[in-house]
Amino acid sequence: MRKVLFFAICLLALASCKEEPKAPVVDIVDTSVADSLQRIIDQRDNEISELMATFNQIEEGFRAINEAEQRVTLAKSGEGSDKVSKIKEDILFIQKRMDSNRKLIDQLRQQLSESSIKGDEFKKTIEMMVSQLEAKDQQLAELRLMLDAKDVRITEMDEAINVLNNDVADLKNESSQKSQTISEQDKQLHVAYYVFGTKSELKEQKILDKDGNVMRGAYNKNYLTKIDTRNQKVIKLYSKYAKLLTDHPTSSYKLEMDASKQYTLHITNEDQFWHTSKVLVIMVK
Repeated sequence: MRKVLFFAICLLALASCKEEPKAPVVDIVDTSVADSLQRIIDQRDNEISELMATFNQIEEGFRAINEAEQRVTLAKSGEGSDKVSKIKEDILFIQKRMDSNRKLIDQLRQQLSESSIKGDEFKKTIEMMVSQLEAKDQQLAELRLMLDAKDVRITEMDEAINVLNNDVADLKNESSQKSQTISEQDKQLHVAYYVFGTKSELKEQKILDKDGNVMRGAYNKNYLTKIDTRNQKVIKLYSKYAKLLTDHPTSSYKLEMDASKQYTLHITNEDQFWHTSKVLVIMVK
């Protein structure tokens, strides 16, 4: 599971840091965009470090629990007060580490909810953690049967198992709610806007000012069309002239004429195209 999360986080970090060539048709280069992107990159680096630190603690907790379970497996084949005492100690140790891991998982969920890093991979990570807790629940149930056979029941162990059962049920419910939240957040990540119009139309809507600056002031947001970037790959412009006024890598799109000699925008790489700007402004004639 650590490799899955680490690979997903590396991909996000590389995507955030990747530089793209500038479109030659852009009229204005707003240096504040570069500053904003750098702040986002720095923020994501910090969030990644915090997430990995918590995740490593959880993994270490599960490793220690597995070792304790192995010790119990070896001890249960023997008899005598020493063996029973050792089993009790290991059961209490497992209980404490499970309590610690539950707190760390809660901490990780909180970090994820406050983080700007969202997506399906984190949803999968939460589901994998739920699966691990369910597996531990089954293992503890089997251990309980073994102790019953040896008449080695202890109050602390029963309480720990009951608490674990309740926590697993609560975690399933929270995971379902978290999955719905992540799904909504994932949709928001793929929201973008586009608009095309003549120079006079764009000026009339305050999208283009008299100095040729794009969306510098209070423009008419209702004039823009909202899209899902995963689905909108082709935009018909109905014009024999087209010029992109916002910043999008030239390698991520093509402007092609149809049979009527009118331009159509084809987005060939949606991630690259919308990486710098989630608003597309095109001037036509």
